Amino acid sequence: MADAITILNQSSFAEELANADKPVLVDFWAEWCGPCRALEPVLKEVAAENLDKITVAKVNVDENPDIARQFDIMSIPTLIVFDKGQPVHRFQGASGKAGLLQQLDAYI
Repeated sequence: MADAITILNQSSFAEELANADKPVLVDFWAEWCGPCRALEPVLKEVAAENLDKITVAKVNVDENPDIARQFDIMSIPTLIVFDKGQPVHRFQGASGKAGLLQQLDAYI
């Protein structure tokens, strides 16, 4: 199975969000972040199960500090749901798959 998570960077971020035909969940993360690494398998599972409803993407804040600043990312993991290119829901982390699905309930 192909990876269901899209990796975004400075050059692809705005275009991907503007052209999305469904909501996009963006995970702001970093390699050194333990909670970020713990969340990754949950994100992959939710992405694979909801391919037709939501796009799951990741932005490495260390590699893309301008994007992190643009959205005032002060702690990670921070997750933001974008709809039609605009941020509509923001939360820090998630308590497993059930917690993540609860946060996404209005969008999937």
